[in-house]
Amino acid sequence: MPDVKHFDPEAVLDSAEELFWRRGASTTGVQDIVSATGVNRSSLYATFGGKRELYVAALRRYADRRSGPVFRRLAEDDRGLPAIADFFRALIGVRCAGEHARWGCMVTNAHAGAENDDPDVRAVLHDHHDRLRAAMGAALERARAAGELRPGVVPATSADVLSLLAYGVNVRSRAGATPRALGDTVTAVLDSLANRPEEIR
Repeated sequence: MPDVKHFDPEAVLDSAEELFWRRGASTTGVQDIVSATGVNRSSLYATFGGKRELYVAALRRYADRRSGPVFRRLAEDDRGLPAIADFFRALIGVRCAGEHARWGCMVTNAHAGAENDDPDVRAVLHDHHDRLRAAMGAALERARAAGELRPGVVPATSADVLSLLAYGVNVRSRAGATPRALGDTVTAVLDSLANRPEEIR
């Protein structure tokens, strides 16, 4: 008869995701996951493979479940620049307060870690970046159609800038930057794009 799992793999992934997110891949060992989940090593290996496979699954889960819905809302929002401003306000809020304050973004953390040499990790990072950039681009195209952008602003180029700004918020919040300092930076960037800056504040 086949072995019966006496644990919920989804719950294990939840715990692993939080461990990797908070501590990073390099400083989180299999024993840390065993301690956090109560699942023994042999069961973890049998279900997920090694630590690498578990990390990739947790990173993909983070990108799909935490980032994905946020990107979809931004891409589908009809408000243009105000939608982008709200995206950044919410991002700063979750990075600086609440349950996961000062953890940064698991995807951004992976960009900066040695784990980004792994081709499967890199594939997740590229896909996440493409989705973020596409969402920013969609909002900027709506802003251009509504006359919200300054003459000469190119949505595709500005989408790259705003995507990099989001990564910067994630990194600086992890390092202790204040919400006000992060917000002032975001405001300065959005003001440089806006035809009427006062309308997006």
